[in-house]
Amino acid sequence: MSGIFVTGTDTNCGKTEVSLGLMLALQRRGLQVLGMKPVASGCELSPSGLRNEDARRLLAQGSTRAAYELVNPYALAPPIAPHIAAGQAGVTIGLERIRAAYQQLAVQADWVVVEGVGGWRVPLGPSLSVSDLPPALGLPVVLVVGLKLGCLNHALLTAESIRARGCPFAGWVANQIDPQMLVRQENLATLAALIDAPCLGLVPPLIPLDAGRVADCLSVDPLLGRAADGS
Repeated sequence: MSGIFVTGTDTNCGKTEVSLGLMLALQRRGLQVLGMKPVASGCELSPSGLRNEDARRLLAQGSTRAAYELVNPYALAPPIAPHIAAGQAGVTIGLERIRAAYQQLAVQADWVVVEGVGGWRVPLGPSLSVSDLPPALGLPVVLVVGLKLGCLNHALLTAESIRARGCPFAGWVANQIDPQMLVRQENLATLAALIDAPCLGLVPPLIPLDAGRVADCLSVDPLLGRAADGS
């Protein structure tokens, strides 16, 4: 079994779209793949309980049907920072519950694609943040860079923090969230020169944005190579 943890330079940088694209790209290689979003805020109440749209999409993309509670162990209603939402709900986010859910998904698939919430250093509690999840799950990290003004600083700081945390850095994906971004190619060249990890693809502005079109823009060869050599 192999897996990856998808984080981003910020909220709304395209983590879910890239996660879905990576899932499909791996599935096209004949692999059984499941998605996971351990913590989600901005959930709506359904007859089955709180449900998050991003987590539902990851669930639907999965090669097999998994229980929602495994895909999204912590579902929080307000669309606010997760540690604040958890505090308002009287919930303590803990690694044990996340790790147990991940392990149950892992035995059902060849790969599990785990999507973070917000950016890399988003707090999940007084002594827990998103950056603690990949080491706890034993996963390398893929960084989604939302291409817009300011992305160089955000991307380089995040990449530096991933390395400092001791996490394997499996690669990065450029997602052009600002269609009018100036000097895009120059920014991409700078990122490629300064981020010490392979670029897995460039996702241009896509309408409609779906997993198939995103998967067409991605290469999972570096991920499969890492898995093959155990890195």
